[in-house]
Order: sequence, then structure tokens, then C-alpha cells
Amino acid sequence: MANATTATNGVPAMANGTATTAASHGTNNGGNDVAVSGSGRDHVVIFPFMAKGHMLPLLHFATALSAHHAGLRVTLVTTPGNVSFARSRLPASVALVALPFPSLPPLPPGVESTDALPSPSLHLAFLHATALLRAPFAEYLASLPSPPLAVVSDFFLGFTRRAAAVAGARRVVFNGMSCFASAICKALAATPPASFEPGARLRVPAMPEHVVVSAEEVPEGVTKRADPDDPFARFFAQEIGDSDVRSWGVLVNSFAALDEDYVPGLESFYEPGSRAWLVGPLFLAAGDDMPPEGEKEQDPEGCLSWLDERAAQPGSVLYVSFGTQAHVTDAQLDELAHGLAQSGHPFLWAVRSDAWSPPVDVGPNGRIVRGWVPQRGVLAHEAVGGFVSHCGWNSVMESLAAGKPLLAWPMIAEQHLNARHVANILGVGVRIAVKAGADVVGRAHVEEKVRELMDANSKAARGMRERAAWAQQAAKSAVSLGGTSAMSLRNLVEELQRTYGDDVVGKGENG
Repeated sequence: MANATTATNGVPAMANGTATTAASHGTNNGGNDVAVSGSGRDHVVIFPFMAKGHMLPLLHFATALSAHHAGLRVTLVTTPGNVSFARSRLPASVALVALPFPSLPPLPPGVESTDALPSPSLHLAFLHATALLRAPFAEYLASLPSPPLAVVSDFFLGFTRRAAAVAGARRVVFNGMSCFASAICKALAATPPASFEPGARLRVPAMPEHVVVSAEEVPEGVTKRADPDDPFARFFAQEIGDSDVRSWGVLVNSFAALDEDYVPGLESFYEPGSRAWLVGPLFLAAGDDMPPEGEKEQDPEGCLSWLDERAAQPGSVLYVSFGTQAHVTDAQLDELAHGLAQSGHPFLWAVRSDAWSPPVDVGPNGRIVRGWVPQRGVLAHEAVGGFVSHCGWNSVMESLAAGKPLLAWPMIAEQHLNARHVANILGVGVRIAVKAGADVVGRAHVEEKVRELMDANSKAARGMRERAAWAQQAAKSAVSLGGTSAMSLRNLVEELQRTYGDDVVGKGENG
């Protein structure tokens, strides 16, 4: 692009309202796993959706690609408000390009990530704003001296498939979900049951016989997919459409031991030849399981020091966190506080609300923190024995990679399906009973489930810990040399290289 300038921190600056990129991308020659060959394409462009839970896995994917594929150039595309977050989590070998975030009232200026939205009611407006990145992204791809090897982009950024095809590149889609949850959602959207009435038990087409879900576990995005009056359904139809299923492949942040049974079902909804590439856990693949030796992990609340004081009792502390997206009412926080205190188990609880105060004295063995928590470090700590989680897939991956069972408390999106996967199929957790129409889970039920997860003498708790230890070993094996995820990442790059000799990718082709 003409008159492009590069900021002193190495991040491409802005010129004339469009993205600019550095004159040359750093080439990673430090990897010793795979040399790029074949078609001569050596550039992967990665474009995450602007939400922390969607960005982090693709930041780890960019890091893993750069680290393990000698000669491969990797560029991550984002917006100015997300550059600092991305840069702090990427190696210098990964280039960053910033596209201007579109202005779209009523979104406040400067809000460029879903976690910064002042109200959940603005989520739809945020989605529509990201769709306006279509033209700037196409211009960026057109400015490259040669077509990239692939565009790896989020499911919500449907326009990227067409942009990649026009640029002559394959598109690999990422939605942040497991094969299990993705396949169920696609199956029930493609062949909806007669009713999603509460209490209905649904046999899922294209899935193994043992997969039966309740209607309450199906995300609203699926149950309302065919509703022409639902604004999210309209966005899906207009902006995403078939861009997902026409992608060349699907990137999955999971590993074979958890998810391989559901791969055929997921792949059946894509075009012939499309594959699901299980390359997770991506933070392990990126080598980001612990901070570098000699560096102190960011821990402003002193969580790890507090856990160190309880290390003499391994597995005694319960960690509680519901992520960054779900809203928990004060009434529910009150009941949770009582239930935790009554359980008798020490707990470390990350609370997002600044206004709420606990209604009960949690004592010296209860710790409530409101700032940043180094979650992977907490889960890896020997004092921690379980995790009360909303069951976002990133948190599930982190807990299993640390060998910690979960008390699954799903709230939104596909989290109810993740809870079924964790507790009912994998056996690495237990579920809170979230009743239809009930606004609050009572303290007695919280206490009961905490004890079920954490009581050391319980046969059920021992079984969950054994299964979690198995999952931890399977996760580590998957990303190790010759492991299923390591080989999948290698094969993904090699297969992309080979496909360009098969046909011409361009306008109208499957990108």
C-alpha cells in the first residue's frame, strides 16, 4: 500500500484509514519441525473475532505455527484496540496488522472487543460492526505481493471466506468449540426436532448412539436459527450463511482422545474433502503452559502465594470462575457464597462484580479476588483440587490439561453441551442442576455438589480425579513429538501446500 508506515513498536501503523503492514514480515527460522515446501506459498493470515475467548486460541495457534514451521510467515489481523492485547501474547516472529474498527452507533467509540461492551444488549451491534471489516480486509489481502497459503479466520467473520477465495487462498474456519458441541449444533440446526420444548430428550443425527441431549442444553442460536423475527438469526443468514460449511477445513482447539468420535459427524456438514484439524490444546501447542523460567507470572492479587500456603494439603482448594462474558446476578452470588462457606472446603473465587459484597464471612480459607487471575497457573497449582466453571471450552481445556475435575455450571451458548461432554461422557466432572425457569441455584445444592467434587473420601470424587489425570496425560501426549495434535498441525500445513497443485483457487471457488 502506498505511503505505509510502521510504528516503532513493530505494529503496522494506520495510513489513509486503511491497514498498513510492515514492508517485510519477519521470517521464523527458529523452528526445527517442518520446512515449508511444495507450492512455494509461505504466508498464513489469521483473523480472530474480537472477543478474548475467541482471540486467545488463535494467538496460541499463530505462536505454534511460527515456532514449529521453519520459513513460514504468520500475520495476525486485528483492530487498533486489540493490538496491545495481541502483541503481548505473540512472539516477535508473528506480524500484526491493524484494520480500523468501523464506527457504528450505538457502539461507543473505542469499544473493539465484546468484553468491553457496556451492556450485553450491544452484542448484535458489535457483530454488525465487525461485518463492516469486509472491504478493509479484502484490500489488505489484495495488497499482498502473492496469495497466502491460507486464511484462518473466525466463524463470525463470514466475509473472510469470500475474500480468501477472491485472493486465491484457502479459508480454514475456527469457531472455538469442540467437535462434540459443533457437530450437535450443526445436526440440530440442519434437522431440527419437532419441538425444543423443555424436558424433551433429543437423539442427535450424525452422532454416535450414546449422544442424547436435552432441549435445554441446545443453544438459542440453534433453536431460533429458523426464526425470521430473531435478529441474531437474521445476522447469521445475511452475514455468515454458508461461509462456514464451504470452508476448506475446520480448526479445532481439542485433541483426539476427547473428540475423535465426533469428527465424522462434524465433517459431514462440510463440503466433500473438508477436514476437521484437531490441534489442541493450543496453549500447550504454543508452549504457553507456564511462564518462562525466571519470569514471575502476572498475579496482582497474590493468588499463587495464597495457594502456596495451602500446598501442604494437595487438592484441597476449590477454584471458582465464570469467565468474562456471563453475567451472574447478586442473588446468585449470595447463594454461591453461602454454599461455598457451608461446604467446608477452602476456595479461591474470581468475582467480576465490583459492587457485590459477600453476605457471609468466608474466613481465612475463603479468598475472593476481583482483579486479574493467572488461571492456568492457579489450575496447575498442587493445592487446587477442582474448578467451578461456566464450561467455556477454553476453560475446559485448561482444567483438563491441568488434570483438575470440574463442577460444571453452564450459562450461555454451547456451555450446556460442554457440561454434558465433561460430566456425562468423559466423567471428569459433575454438573450443577440448572432447572428451567429457576433464576437462582440455592446454597444447599451448591454445597452438595461442591462436596461431591471435592470430598477426598468420596468414591465419585476419586473417580473424577482419576479421569482428569487421564485427560491431563492425553493432552500432553497430543501436543508432544509424534502426538495426534502435533501431527495434525504438521499435516495441516503440508496438505495446504499440496492442494494448490490440484486446482486453481479464485473467484467462485471454495476458499
